[in-house]
Amino acid sequence: MATTVETWQHRDTITNGIRMHYVIQGEENKGPLVVLLHGFPEFWYSWRHQILFLAEQGYTVVAPDLRGYNDTDKPRTGYDVPNLLRDIVGLIKNLGQESAIIVGHDWGGALAWVFAMRYPEMTQRLIVLNAPHPWALQRELRTPKQLKKSWYIFFFQLPWLPEALLGANHAAAIGRAIHDSAVQKAEFPPDVLQRYQAAMSKPGALTAALSYYRTVFRNGGYNGSHEQTIIQAPTLLIWGTQDVALDIALTHNLEQWVPKIQVRRLPDSGHWVQQERPDAVNNLMQQFLQ
Repeated sequence: MATTVETWQHRDTITNGIRMHYVIQGEENKGPLVVLLHGFPEFWYSWRHQILFLAEQGYTVVAPDLRGYNDTDKPRTGYDVPNLLRDIVGLIKNLGQESAIIVGHDWGGALAWVFAMRYPEMTQRLIVLNAPHPWALQRELRTPKQLKKSWYIFFFQLPWLPEALLGANHAAAIGRAIHDSAVQKAEFPPDVLQRYQAAMSKPGALTAALSYYRTVFRNGGYNGSHEQTIIQAPTLLIWGTQDVALDIALTHNLEQWVPKIQVRRLPDSGHWVQQERPDAVNNLMQQFLQ
């Protein structure tokens, strides 16, 4: 089990009308900026094994709490993908930069794909971990296999019931879901799971996190456009192959949309790949960025 020493700084910024909390490590405005976007039901802490590693390689590393999560504001609205991307644009510009290396996992990966499409001039390189390209997801949702794996998306559309079940007993179901779906369960001891439960127990956090799924469902997909924009940025896709929610087929035949893509599959990991296999993920990221 990897151990982490917390050497980063906590900061806040105003972006796109909200107060966004983030952690930062590395010499600001000296090394290339890396922005790490977390998924559901996580927060900046899911990148704890990458923040110090990348900072030691000379990067300025920033890991925000996305809109609605942990210590970032939790407005009732604004969870559509274009608006979530504007949160990230504002963060980068507030850091004095015009572009960044964009890294995302799960929902953060979904945002990262579309960020690279809509803001190519702001995307130096793209790294996505266990998050499907929007057109690959649309393709695979036509198959019974992926449709079955995506059952929770439909459950999350229900009013109040998901919040009641996930939030009960200090969000115990959140901790169980992360632990039970991991292959490397030793990476999620009780103190780590407690952090995720605490973050999701903050007032408004669960409803905000579920609003991502509810809004994208209403809007017919997270790309928000029928235009198949080609991603020109060099791209690395890292995939834990034992993901219980996302089928391995989502990693196939992506070159038509992302010509400069490299795909690296880690067979002894589930969905939480940067936490389950931190050393392997760090090495892959380092090789790609060099």
